[in-house]
Amino acid sequence: MAFSRRAFLAASVAALRANSATAGLKLGVMDGVLGMATSVDCFAKAKELGFGGVQVTLGRPPKKGASLPLASRALQEKMLAASATTGIPIVSTYLDVLHEDCLKNSDLASKWILDGIAITKALKAKVLMPVFFGKCELATHGGAEKAVAAFRDLAPVAADEGVVIGMESLLTAKQSLFVVEQVDSPALKIYYDVGNAANTIGVDPAGEIRILGKQNLCEVHFKDKGYLGQGKVNFPSVYAALADIGYGGYAVLETSSPSNDLDADLRRNLTYLASL
Repeated sequence: MAFSRRAFLAASVAALRANSATAGLKLGVMDGVLGMATSVDCFAKAKELGFGGVQVTLGRPPKKGASLPLASRALQEKMLAASATTGIPIVSTYLDVLHEDCLKNSDLASKWILDGIAITKALKAKVLMPVFFGKCELATHGGAEKAVAAFRDLAPVAADEGVVIGMESLLTAKQSLFVVEQVDSPALKIYYDVGNAANTIGVDPAGEIRILGKQNLCEVHFKDKGYLGQGKVNFPSVYAALADIGYGGYAVLETSSPSNDLDADLRRNLTYLASL
């Protein structure tokens, strides 16, 4: 019997949903990966492709002194309406303005995180992911210690609002645990990126996940150089590690598009994950 490409993709998505439900792992995608950062259309596209949630980018201020794009209550309402209509939740938010205003040396960084906490709560999400890469990385110049000082002030605010700050950085698991343990708040956890671990830091993601444990992990990014399953990240071992620690949250795809066909490449990655 002929098996069309469309039928194959539909079967793959169905298998993915079934497998993910069995494993307790849910799959989401960043709005920016869909090419729809801060766009209300990202939810419909995520549903069409077979994802179960979206990580929403809060955007960067269009000019000095301006607010984050998602601080707009009107845009928040549109996002919430699109999420409700499609049944695709906002699983977390992403604060990339911290690439410009570094937590370790800019007073603005703490302000953006405070704004991000309020926006995340308004969007009914549970996790705010601030990031620390490039000039803003935390591994040198006392960055980790400065992060501890800042998060000691910010974590109680997040806790009061029911939001978890998920720190994504280029620190190893043990270095990240230093920050978490020093802050000592349930509102600060680690947002773990398996692609950064394998390709940039040069460590084994599965081993690091086991070091962090379920209690310190709030969400996970899935990515690699090129297609999933063809790079340095051993995804079967990552799945095993997540299962071992009892993680049942979201893995959010932050993948590239090698063919420049976003839909086709995302479906290919989903099909690969379904095979696990």
